Amino acid sequence: MAVIEVTGLRKTYAGLTVLDGVSFSVGEGEIFGLLGPNGTGKTTTVECVEGLRRPDAGTIRVLGLDPVKDGRRMREQIGVQLQQTQLPENLKVWEALDLYASFYARPRDWRELLAEWGLADKRDTRFAKLSGGQKQRLFIALALVGGPRVVFLDELTTGLDPAARRATWELIKRVRAGGVTVVLVSHFMDEVEELCDRVAVLDRGRVVAIDSPDGLVGDAHQMRFTLLGDDEVELDGVPGVTGVSRTGNRVVVTGRGDFATAVTAHLARHHVLVSELRIDKRTLEDAFTALTGRSF
Repeated sequence: MAVIEVTGLRKTYAGLTVLDGVSFSVGEGEIFGLLGPNGTGKTTTVECVEGLRRPDAGTIRVLGLDPVKDGRRMREQIGVQLQQTQLPENLKVWEALDLYASFYARPRDWRELLAEWGLADKRDTRFAKLSGGQKQRLFIALALVGGPRVVFLDELTTGLDPAARRATWELIKRVRAGGVTVVLVSHFMDEVEELCDRVAVLDRGRVVAIDSPDGLVGDAHQMRFTLLGDDEVELDGVPGVTGVSRTGNRVVVTGRGDFATAVTAHLARHHVLVSELRIDKRTLEDAFTALTGRSF
C-alpha cells in the first residue's frame, strides 16, 4: 500500500523552475531514497510533501491526506528531521524530548526513547556538549516522539565521520524495523545502496529513474586490461559483451553476466597476452552518469 503519492509536482522561485513534474510513490514499510547532487530539488520535494512548502502544481497525498488542507492531521502522523537542524545550546536532552512530546496529542513516552536510542546517560547533557553521533541519535528520537507512521530524514549523516555515519545507518534500519516508513534524502551513493529499498534519482528538478539500487546499477561490469603486443582484438561477438573501447594498448570491455570468463577464454584461444587485468562492477554513480549525461 502506498503511504505517499506524489504526482506532477512543480515549484518555481522567481521564475526559476526547481521542480518540474516530480512523481513517485512510497510503499508502507519502505526505506525510500531521494538521491541527487545538491541543488537538484531533493529538499524542496520533501518539504512540499511534509507541508512546509506549498507546491505550484501537482498533487500530494501522505497517508491519504493533503499536506496543505489536512496539515494538522497529517503532522500528527509523521516525524521530520530537517536538513538544517539546530537546538539551543543549553537545552538538555530530556528538555528537548519533553518539549517535542508536548506538540502531539498522543506522544510516545520520551523516557523510553532515551533508553531506546542510547541517550539515557546523556539525559541531563546540554545539546552543545553532545558529539555529532549523539546529536543524530537525539534528532531521530525527536522525529519519533510523536509515534509517527512515516519519518523524513534529510541529509542525516552529512558532516559525520565514517564510523558515526555507519552507526547512524544502523539506527535508520532500526526505525524501519519498528514498523515506520522512512523517506531518506541523501547525496551519498553508498548510503543509498546500503539502506534503500527503492530510490528516486533527481536531476535538474526531475525524476530521471525510480528503482532499487541494484536495479539502477544493473548487472553490467567492466573488464580492463593492457595488451602486451600489437594484436588486433575482436571481442564484439563474444557472449555477454556489450561494448569495447581501445586507447592505445589499453582496452575496456563492458558486459553482462559471466562475460569476463568468455573474454578471457577468447584471448587465450587467440594467444593474446595481456597485463593489468581488472574487473569493475558498475556503480550507482555510473548509473547516474548514464541517466543524466553528467557526473555526480
